[in-house]
Amino acid sequence: MKAYIFPGQGAQFVGMGKDLYESNPEAKRIFDHANEILGFNITDIMFNGTEEDLKQTKVTQPAIFIHSVILAETSPNFNPDMVAGHSLGEFSALVANGVLSFDDALKLVYQRALAMQEACEINPSTMAAILGLEDSKVEEICASIKDEVVVAANYNCPGQLVISGSNKGIEIACEKMKEAGAKRALPLPVGGAFHSPLMEPAREKLQKAIEATTFNRPKCPIYQNVSTTAVTDVDRIKENLIAQLTAPVKWTQSVQNMVADGATEFIESGPGKVLQGLVKKIHREAEVSSI
Repeated sequence: MKAYIFPGQGAQFVGMGKDLYESNPEAKRIFDHANEILGFNITDIMFNGTEEDLKQTKVTQPAIFIHSVILAETSPNFNPDMVAGHSLGEFSALVANGVLSFDDALKLVYQRALAMQEACEINPSTMAAILGLEDSKVEEICASIKDEVVVAANYNCPGQLVISGSNKGIEIACEKMKEAGAKRALPLPVGGAFHSPLMEPAREKLQKAIEATTFNRPKCPIYQNVSTTAVTDVDRIKENLIAQLTAPVKWTQSVQNMVADGATEFIESGPGKVLQGLVKKIHREAEVSSI
């Protein structure tokens, strides 16, 4: 069975999508339409901007979404048995399986990005990658830090867990992780504490936008970051999507459940190959490729 997977923030690179724009008329049409929806030429930033331009959350998130969806929609053999997306990638996955229209999803992604950027400004915060510790040990250390917000945020693969929280909390946690034997405790160059309680202001804004958007019945199951199991119920999809902003991304568990449900081939649709690498670390026998 084929599982199509869609990346999140961090997969962007300067020039992303330019070859598609120049070689595929349908891709060009969708890129140009995205510029109209957003009210600015995001394609200029994607194709010709600097890394700094592309790193802004309000640019990064719609850019990755647009690129990921266009790859899927212009692929001649696109026929998923199941889909999943890492954080932001969940919106791309919901377009791929027919739950959201491209227009509605892009509007939601842009609102999400603006709301997250605003939440980062309200609560200065960050994230860090912890390598080489058991998940349970990382969770235990996070729970031991009482006066600051620190939580497990991204369960990427065995031995790689990203934590999220206040600047001071992450600093304390990184020291404790190293003392506990972590190979690396690496602060990440991100704008804030994504997938933590510090994103609550963004979650409230996104909830209103999601509740006002039409969601259709899916063509195939989606394995969402919050629930990790196959979901086809529209109300549950909405609930999980809203909860995702303040809840952890359980990617390891999602991939394990997809494999248990028959996935043998994982195809990444989007910039880069980050998810393919994570899938191989979660399930060595899986076939991985990209569109």
